[in-house]
Amino acid sequence: MKSLISSIILVAATVAALPATAKEVSVHDPVMAKEGDTYYVFSTGPGITFYSSKDMKHWKPEGRVFAGQPTWARRAAPTFDDHIWAPDIQHHNGKYYLYYSVSGFGKNTSGMGVTVNKTLDPRSPDYRWEDQGMVLQSVPVRDDWNAIDPNVIEDENGDAWMSFGSFWSGLKLVKLNKEWTGLAEPQEWHAIAARPRSDKVAGESAGPAEIEAPFIFKKNGYYYLFASFGLCCKKADSTYHVVVGRSKSVKGPYLDQQGVDMVKGGGSLLIAGDKDWKGLGHNSAYTMDGKDYLVLHAYETADNYLQKLKIMEMKWDKSGWPTVDQADLNKYRSVLLPAK
Repeated sequence: MKSLISSIILVAATVAALPATAKEVSVHDPVMAKEGDTYYVFSTGPGITFYSSKDMKHWKPEGRVFAGQPTWARRAAPTFDDHIWAPDIQHHNGKYYLYYSVSGFGKNTSGMGVTVNKTLDPRSPDYRWEDQGMVLQSVPVRDDWNAIDPNVIEDENGDAWMSFGSFWSGLKLVKLNKEWTGLAEPQEWHAIAARPRSDKVAGESAGPAEIEAPFIFKKNGYYYLFASFGLCCKKADSTYHVVVGRSKSVKGPYLDQQGVDMVKGGGSLLIAGDKDWKGLGHNSAYTMDGKDYLVLHAYETADNYLQKLKIMEMKWDKSGWPTVDQADLNKYRSVLLPAK
């Protein structure tokens, strides 16, 4: 027992003393799930990269979800380059549903699909992803929205809703069918957040409406809509930051702390970059092991703006709004273990 305690103390000290340039988990757009005693993080990358951990600090590479590319990807996005974007992982009816995006950068030639598995453990004999195909597609000029960045939430009636969107006319919400693999019929759509965009911008252009990555989290009778404002992926020039609004209904309206509707540009700041970290955003949010967590990526200035996984405890103020501690960006680091 004494040796076990010494080992735990040594690991904790190692994490606390980890230098900024140590090998850490480098991801974009992270989402997280827990199966049994193991946590899994999925992220943007060729085939969707994913990692496993027993403690949310030490992560082991587990490979890719897709060995190739979804069969329908090039039909929706002719310039798709095998990087599958912005996954979302959900558990429903005893199965895991992994939603994902394919697109051409800066274009709304985009589509969102879903693949299903009985388990997240790649060592299980039941491990097998079965792609269910495309859920929704956006087409330039025809659509003034972008079919990327999916997130699925189940409402109090047991109905599933997919929020999504990037730039263009903002973030949308659409009802899914009972199987969670397509749109409900009749279709039901709602606008949930947007930023100002000139009517003179051509339909095929994203314009300056810098909003994307919706994630809806239910807590204490409210639906909280997180979104990322600003520009991602520009190293020192990244302006990504996370804002939030809330609603009593999954359909909205989502109001910020000043009562401004997020459809009209509202959104209360939750966390932004500082001199050490840039481009904070594309978050997800979870309750696990009795605590609430905000999961996101951030670019570290001292490590040539490498994007890194951040898992931060999320607390709530007396008015019921989420808060995070900026110091946690440096306090908690995700160590990358050698692949086996």
